Amino acid sequence: MKKNTLILAIAILFFSACKSRQYSRNNKQIEKAANKENPNFTTYTTLTYIDTFKAVAIEEMNAYGIPASITLAQGILESGSGNSSLAKYANNHFGIKCTSEWKGKAYYRDDDQNNDCFRVYKDARESYKDHSEFLKRKRYSFLFELDKNDYKNWAQGLKTAGYATNPKYPELLITVIEKYKLYLYDQPESESEKISREDRVFTEINANIPVEKKKFTPVDVAPKDPPTSSTGTSTESYYTVKQGDTLFKIAQQYKLTVDELKTLNKLNDNNIKIGQKLLIVK
Repeated sequence: MKKNTLILAIAILFFSACKSRQYSRNNKQIEKAANKENPNFTTYTTLTYIDTFKAVAIEEMNAYGIPASITLAQGILESGSGNSSLAKYANNHFGIKCTSEWKGKAYYRDDDQNNDCFRVYKDARESYKDHSEFLKRKRYSFLFELDKNDYKNWAQGLKTAGYATNPKYPELLITVIEKYKLYLYDQPESESEKISREDRVFTEINANIPVEKKKFTPVDVAPKDPPTSSTGTSTESYYTVKQGDTLFKIAQQYKLTVDELKTLNKLNDNNIKIGQKLLIVK
């Protein structure tokens, strides 16, 4: 038993070192591509950030009812006014993570865990649109009943719905909104406009409910673009689950125990799905 435990510990340490190197290589590739796309990146001030992104925030407000002031304030807080590495290299202004449905590239950064998987967008506009999609689910649904210029109740509601762990999150948002007068970008809507907008948004939220867990639960690696070794000599690789597979069958194939395979992939149970990528050590 002690020998098996030692082997598992060594495998985990080896796996962690390989994984860190792969994530580092992955991020360098993302950063290289971003620098090529935008070789003259200019650091934003909060005012230039607002001026750059107010139009898309207003566009999203008119489509879904999220106050533009709230979206801009969240972008300012989450991205350091567009200057964080995640915003600069991944165009990710709201810290949205990879899920099983994500089809794009990923940028890895320590957050809730080491090397959490964050989405890489083509541009910041795509990030703003995905932020709206992120909020269109059951836990936030009550917010869409608010007026689209009711930034104070939106700020409080985001905390109630568990958007952020910081208990002062509403105050932080409201402070930013009032300091930079972001409420000037919010617009009232008539009763008929509000009803029409609510009908459209709640139809989309209700359609999301059956797949919410799959659609919004973070995963460890980008499903369509997992980080891989560039040398071809690493013993770390991925196995894609096929029909009829079980953890026991896969573990036997790669000379692992089921517990070792679960540990490597941070699995809490034996449930796996077709198409799921599992990390294995040959």
